[in-house]
Amino acid sequence: MTVITFTVSVLCLLPQAVLARWACVRACPPSCSCTAERSCSVLCDRSGMAELPKEFPCEASAINLEKNRLKFLSERAFGTLPSLKILTLDHNNISFITPGAFKGLSNLVELKMAHNEYISYLHTRTFTGLKKLLRLDLSDCNLFSIPDRIFIEQTALKELLCFQNNFRRIPGAIRGMENLTHIYLERNKIEAVAYNSLLGLGSLKYLNLQENRINVIHDNAFQDLTRLENFYLNDNLLSDLPRSAFRGLSRLKMLNLGGNQLVNVSKTWFSDLVELEVLYLDRNQLLNIEEGTFENLTSLITLHLNSNNLTTLPFSVFQPVYFLGHLYLFRNPWECDCSLEWLKEWMENYKLVRDIPCASPSSVAGLDLSRVVFANMNGTCVDPTDLNLTTPSSELTPTTENRFNSLISKLLQQELREEMGNSTESLRNGTLLESEEGQLSAGAGGQRSQLLLCCAVVWLSLGWISLSDVLSCT
Repeated sequence: MTVITFTVSVLCLLPQAVLARWACVRACPPSCSCTAERSCSVLCDRSGMAELPKEFPCEASAINLEKNRLKFLSERAFGTLPSLKILTLDHNNISFITPGAFKGLSNLVELKMAHNEYISYLHTRTFTGLKKLLRLDLSDCNLFSIPDRIFIEQTALKELLCFQNNFRRIPGAIRGMENLTHIYLERNKIEAVAYNSLLGLGSLKYLNLQENRINVIHDNAFQDLTRLENFYLNDNLLSDLPRSAFRGLSRLKMLNLGGNQLVNVSKTWFSDLVELEVLYLDRNQLLNIEEGTFENLTSLITLHLNSNNLTTLPFSVFQPVYFLGHLYLFRNPWECDCSLEWLKEWMENYKLVRDIPCASPSSVAGLDLSRVVFANMNGTCVDPTDLNLTTPSSELTPTTENRFNSLISKLLQQELREEMGNSTESLRNGTLLESEEGQLSAGAGGQRSQLLLCCAVVWLSLGWISLSDVLSCT
């Protein structure tokens, strides 16, 4: 009796924090480990549990039960744990959660239940009692829907993670949740975004709808998302968007529309996105970008247009965002005519764009735009398709030196043909004797000075070269 009294007296003299740590370790469940450095954490992960422990330390602030074999959560499954903030149940075999299973966890702020493939149904009262819940993770379960009123008590909820389930529509339960800031719904089977799917989400900053089956977005579907900053709509089945799809999203900084089936880009889509910094339009089927599309994107830094069907990008379309830091244009069938001369100059001046292979015209097909030479005649660009050495002499080749050498080449070829016409029978078989080759070469070399003089006179008379050009070429 004296020993017990002495122990209690000593314990009473200990600081409250020390007592809490001692109680945490002392009440630790079997097959679990408990640490109490700053707060009481109960670690029961990877313990092979098929049932919950009968008791947990009442001081517990975090309980980790992931990667066990739990199948069933009864009512008040965890008892009363007023200090519990984080509960982790990821990677179990949970198939049924009794309504009120989390009663007694009045201060829980984060509940993780991801990767429970047998959870296909949730009762309206599943989360009863969790009035302070801020983050809920239901990712990679087997949910087809959730009741509309399931979050009626979770008014403080900020982050909802429901990616990789089987939702065919955006859960109606999230409507009006004015404190939600992050919603993860990627890799579901959502087919449409209705006009009322996202109503009342005035605090939302992050919305991920990528890798769904969305093919329709209704008018004004995003009208309440006035604080949205990051929006993922990539890898869906969108072939068109409402004219004012993103109206009012003036705080948006990143918009991903890549991996859809868009053919045209309307100038009305992005008119309100004055703070947009990154825009993905890659991996679509774009043929045309309407003039004025980017005119209000004064904050744009990165633009992805790669992997589309674009053949041209007129300066009038691109001009307002000429100060871009990153522009991705590869994997498009570019027609490298004079409409892209500005782009080549921009590439050379700023060194921020590369890999723009030309698909046409045939004279430059396979070349990168950076290697295409654009000629000018009286200040007007001449398309590479017109720069053909077999065309009449009135057409210009890219440079003065090339023009000069081209005419010399043609005159030499004519002389050679005349000599070859007087040669022996071997010429008819397409071959030359070495002696004949030497004679022809010598004949051509002997007339070079006359040809150069002839060329100079012709070009000078037409005003295409100056005397200094002639002297430099000779």
